[in-house]
Amino acid sequence: MTFCGYLPYSGPPMVVEHEISLKFTSSPSPSYSEAYDNIRTPRVPASGIPLEMVLTILEAAYFDDRGGPDIHLLSKCTLVCKAWSLHAQKLLFRRVCLRSHSAFASFAHTVNRSSPRGRILGDAVIQMRAVLDYNQPGCLNQSSLAVAVANCPNLYELDLAQYGCVAPGKDVVGSPAQERMRRPAPSFDEHSLALLKNNQSVLQLLEVWPSLRSLSITGASPVLSPGVTYPPFPGALEELRLNCQREPAKEFIGWLLHRSAEEKSLRVIDLERQPSPELLDFLVEKHGETLHSLAIPSFAMHEHAHAAMRCRSLLELRTESSWSSPVICRQMPETIQHLAFGLDLDTLLNPIIDLVKTRDDLQAVTVNLWRDGHRHPQFASLQMACAYRGVDLRLTRDVRRMRLLVRGDPVVPPTYPRTQTLDSMQPAVCSVFVA
Repeated sequence: MTFCGYLPYSGPPMVVEHEISLKFTSSPSPSYSEAYDNIRTPRVPASGIPLEMVLTILEAAYFDDRGGPDIHLLSKCTLVCKAWSLHAQKLLFRRVCLRSHSAFASFAHTVNRSSPRGRILGDAVIQMRAVLDYNQPGCLNQSSLAVAVANCPNLYELDLAQYGCVAPGKDVVGSPAQERMRRPAPSFDEHSLALLKNNQSVLQLLEVWPSLRSLSITGASPVLSPGVTYPPFPGALEELRLNCQREPAKEFIGWLLHRSAEEKSLRVIDLERQPSPELLDFLVEKHGETLHSLAIPSFAMHEHAHAAMRCRSLLELRTESSWSSPVICRQMPETIQHLAFGLDLDTLLNPIIDLVKTRDDLQAVTVNLWRDGHRHPQFASLQMACAYRGVDLRLTRDVRRMRLLVRGDPVVPPTYPRTQTLDSMQPAVCSVFVA
């Protein structure tokens, strides 16, 4: 018998002791750094990265996640080298915000047109936000605003917030905010108006330039003094956005849009507060024939829905409410390109799904999910219909994000939904300021 079946077995094995010592040493292989150095890597040319490529990268990274300019990134880019500095500064100066006199002083020194760099940076300003709040120490005043505007000949958009004030010593610390908001703001003096009128830019102050195209009014509703005859506003608006504490009177709207109705120029109406059926009917009667975009908080009432149905050239319909009259989707024109609405468990999705399936020009659907909107039993059907038709379905859970997605730049686009890009306002700026 053998131990494994084929080895001879010769009794118990003998135990032999051995002394073993081990010594571990690394093999003489090349180090990681040496191996990495042997890999051929691309080299930056001696002249640096082509400036055209740098500009393309900076423009692509201009907007941050909130839709505003990435100030931190662009500020760092201005410090990289002299070749980058001026171009990054021009991007930084596309949008400026003036809230105090100290901010104005720094801005005015930078865009002083007596120096070549000042003229370049002043020409780069396209959008300006200014806050005139005389209740704050060191506030921006009217003449400073006029000087700032005069130094920016290519200014396309002016967002102006003006707060009322009381006589010195009459202010009450801690007074209710609503009472402060109702205070009348001081009138512009003749010197400030003269400075403003010397600048042939657009979208500035109402009644200063007739070339105004897009207008947004927030806060207190403008009123026409009774017993005074006003000549109609000479501008032909293309876009009107209202967010007033009280609904503007039809007399003011008629005065503001008189020439717009004559020239059939109005394309966009955005009412951030629910209008009365009378006001919406008045606007649609005068401008519904050529209206491309209509936005109100809710189309739940039949009067609002029927007013929208009379706009047969609509390219975009927007609402933030989760409930709309089902008839409005069934009667949408074939030209509709963008639909935006809110969604919760009670939303009627069948009419919207049918619209997606039957409108060949539809490009995008923007949905704000209220509460448990994503649990809607027909939400998956909406997703499938959009995917099958090649419609871009954009979902948000924040109404502020939804507004950012759908509003875009203050330029009436040829197609919808609107976008926010660096190039969107260039054709309009060139056509206005070169001519």
